[in-house]
Amino acid sequence: MLGGGYFTTQNKVIPGSYINFVSLNNASANLADRGVVAMAMELNWGDASKIIEVTNETITKNCFKVFGYEYGDASLKDIREVMLHATKLLLYRLNGAGNKATNTFGAAKYAGTRGNAIKTVIAVNADDSTKWDVSTYVDTTLVDKQVGIASAAALVDNDYFDFDKTATLAATTGTSCTGGTNSSVTGTNHSDFMALLEEQTYNILCTTSTDGSVKALYVAFTKRMVEECGIRIQAVLYNQAADHECIINEATAANLVPWLAGAEAGCALNKSLTNTTYDGENTISTSYTQSQLEDAINAGKIVFHKVGDAYNVLRDINSLVTLTDDKGADFQSNQTIRVINQIGNDIATLFNTRYLGKVPNDAEGRTSFWSALVDYFNQLRQMRAIEEFTANTDITVEAGEQKNSVVVNTNITPVSCMEILYMTVVVS
Repeated sequence: MLGGGYFTTQNKVIPGSYINFVSLNNASANLADRGVVAMAMELNWGDASKIIEVTNETITKNCFKVFGYEYGDASLKDIREVMLHATKLLLYRLNGAGNKATNTFGAAKYAGTRGNAIKTVIAVNADDSTKWDVSTYVDTTLVDKQVGIASAAALVDNDYFDFDKTATLAATTGTSCTGGTNSSVTGTNHSDFMALLEEQTYNILCTTSTDGSVKALYVAFTKRMVEECGIRIQAVLYNQAADHECIINEATAANLVPWLAGAEAGCALNKSLTNTTYDGENTISTSYTQSQLEDAINAGKIVFHKVGDAYNVLRDINSLVTLTDDKGADFQSNQTIRVINQIGNDIATLFNTRYLGKVPNDAEGRTSFWSALVDYFNQLRQMRAIEEFTANTDITVEAGEQKNSVVVNTNITPVSCMEILYMTVVVS
């Protein structure tokens, strides 16, 4: 892993990109795609040894194989909530260390209660009475059929069932699997998930857990990724007052976290979720007073409030409430954090892939890097994510204190979407 994170002095040892973001008074890359959420959840089926990438293609082509259910099943609601606005979900199964369901002819591919829905149907082959046709069902869905099988040794494991190659085949109208269980979930399971995440690229991390120790684990992990590893992400947690710009405190209901995570990840750099209407499957019922809404904003909470027959995001903010010279009010806006996170990740990728160890640190090399940065910031300006950027005055690339280091200083002004109208009408 390359170095990254914040710097106080120019004393870094590991090659990489160390980038600080501070408020103004203290102080050719490509725009990477957004829309990636990382989430761990309890599931009744699936591989618990790795992170599963869920895309629209996964949903349309492989949902039953990956999750053991059709996409509309109630157990997959949180996935649907995320994917309403996200482009990809990095999903980890928390409770996959239970028992595999078994029957006379083998065992389910994965541990979990969904394996109990598997059954094996064996019939005499119509063309050769010494051979067998072996079918695998999940509930009433035929998922595999092997015809003309001489013995169990000739059976091929399928996506749902591993055959016992020593079993004796015999006709059966349906031998069900039993004994499949899900394991209980502990903080260790969440830690295992985070260990796998360290090499992944994503925008938003989330959990629906209401356990204080689990949420504290997510806060600590997110801060470490941002401040020590240079991986600029945000985490959406329920009712978690973290006082940090990279922690989003969703305070209406825990079951709204997946939707908000997907919406935050998928939100464009030049957009805000303020006043965005919730379009998921959960039922929201809130009756905040005006003063309660103001208190929520002042406490760094995202809440959903009723607007007509819909429920909208009140204001797209994070949990930061303590303002300093380095982190002013702009840092409370998730739109601002999206922009600076994008810049941090993109510039690190640019430097690490095109300049680190490849381009001489001389005037010509630094000019090349400056030109690439100018091109990048002009892209942001053209898409109205930042404004008032002037290449000749707002960005410099200079030699650092060490012969192999460069120092970049730049001023950016993120654009905010309109949120408050002050209007005076004079009638004469």
